[in-house]
Amino acid sequence: MSPRMPRARRRARLSLYTAGTASLALLATACGGSGGGSSAAPKEFSYLSVTENTTVKTALTTLSHGECKAANDALPLKVETVPQASLDQKLQLLAGQNALPVQFAAGNAPALTQQLAKSGKIADLEKELTSLGVYDRLEPAAVSTVKALYGGKFRVLPYEYNIEGIFYNKKLFEENGLKVPGTWDELVSAAAKLESAGVRPFSASGQQGWPLTRMISGYLYRSLGPDALQKVADGEAKLTDPEYVKAAEEVAELGEKGYFGKGVGSIDYDTAMNEFLNGKAAMFYMGSWALANISDEKQNKVGAENVGFMPFPAVSGGKGSIDQYPSNVGLGITLGAKSFDARTGDWVSCIAKNYGSTALKDHGTISGFKVGTEVKDADAVTTQVRDTISSSKRNVLWFEALFSTKATTVSQTNAASLVAGGMSPKQFMQTVQDALSAR
Repeated sequence: MSPRMPRARRRARLSLYTAGTASLALLATACGGSGGGSSAAPKEFSYLSVTENTTVKTALTTLSHGECKAANDALPLKVETVPQASLDQKLQLLAGQNALPVQFAAGNAPALTQQLAKSGKIADLEKELTSLGVYDRLEPAAVSTVKALYGGKFRVLPYEYNIEGIFYNKKLFEENGLKVPGTWDELVSAAAKLESAGVRPFSASGQQGWPLTRMISGYLYRSLGPDALQKVADGEAKLTDPEYVKAAEEVAELGEKGYFGKGVGSIDYDTAMNEFLNGKAAMFYMGSWALANISDEKQNKVGAENVGFMPFPAVSGGKGSIDQYPSNVGLGITLGAKSFDARTGDWVSCIAKNYGSTALKDHGTISGFKVGTEVKDADAVTTQVRDTISSSKRNVLWFEALFSTKATTVSQTNAASLVAGGMSPKQFMQTVQDALSAR
């Protein structure tokens, strides 16, 4: 998902979930044997990051001069960056040389990190943070999300944490006599009322596609429960099953009724964001990274005080819960197993205690670390989202989280066609299922 997020960084985040498992066979060969990295004590708190993401390295640098100065004096921070597209190849090379840094951006797909973990290259972070007495400095919802992505294991630190839902224009809702919808039927009814009043109900990027497919997964999680897409990944269900096609039908109907406006397929992320922030649409399905845009007075012409946040609504008779939010941890950061000594532990302990506050105070970003009471939010909607994160115990993933690279691409490139009527819901789900079956 502070000042306006650099476009490159945002693209890095958005592309993260479409990245594939590059050259895992090569990695398996490189990581052969049972050892991790070099067993020699590290001389620096080396950190390999991606060029596109500047927030983490900037926040760590701030901490190295402030709250974590003692840890930095003992083990100086050294940052190296590579383009995100080159990250997986770089990690494979370093792993094969037993030269992984102390801390590094995890692979573009969870499968790569899983391979590193199986070969003993990655520290047991739950064990290490518990031993340091700082595991409780993590937000439970962030822990849940990491474990959902990494086979039940806490593999990466959540330097970033986002939940998704529907941002809405309070003023437009009030002017049209609307309350926050609690069910899907109420959401559809509210959209109809807005449309009849000449207000576009939703802003969405059909060009990116995922803002539309995540509404499909939202419906699936509410109707079938939090394991709906895990069952597809495990082969226990198919996207072509009637109850899965139903979700695509519901979202497609929103498009058929014109609730996304005209030409949704040509609307990119920036345009969709600007339309909502300029009051041209009443609702906007998005992740909490949008808070940086919402809090920016230059971008947000409707005013942060007029923006609210609601969960994806319940589906009547559904098995899901309205308090289960789709979530992600951006590009997770992990640590090497063999270089995790006492001085590394001092750094990690300091990070766990202070990173959440530094990121929010200096960058306006929400992480999976708890925030100290001395840090004040920029606006009420940021407080609302943070309170939601703190109270969440179990979250869910997004539509393509467990998909192959091919299926992800097929899903997102055909989403606009689904809501524009160029592809039927059954055809859409069949096309994605075929891509899944081909992996």
